[in-house]
Amino acid sequence: MLPFSKSSARGKRVIPGTPVFDGDSAQNGYALNAMCYSFNSQANRDKFVEDEEAYMAAYNLTEAQKDMVRARDVLAMVNGGGNVYYLAKLAGILGLNVQDLGALQTGMELDAFKQSLLDQGTTERSVAA
Repeated sequence: MLPFSKSSARGKRVIPGTPVFDGDSAQNGYALNAMCYSFNSQANRDKFVEDEEAYMAAYNLTEAQKDMVRARDVLAMVNGGGNVYYLAKLAGILGLNVQDLGALQTGMELDAFKQSLLDQGTTERSVAA
């Protein structure tokens, strides 16, 4: 277990400020993740853009999940069991990239998030220089 993580009274892993994707999260987010996985196909991305409501209904999203998608609230989707790797496909449709997702997850402005990445380690750019 990571040194900064703890176990809750129920024996579940807890990382302060971070939603832990575990079995319960996977179960809660199953429909949302299944829909986002389908976006590996360009045809499915096009169908979603054409009629979001019908597409969400086809994947049996709960009303709460539909509201998260309608609001473009990616952080709520993560907290509701969305797996960031699957949500990245939806984020792309919404015009967001992985750094945008990271900024949302940390509550930082995008430029501050990008700078924090540069400040925290070696990048390809600094190695190549």
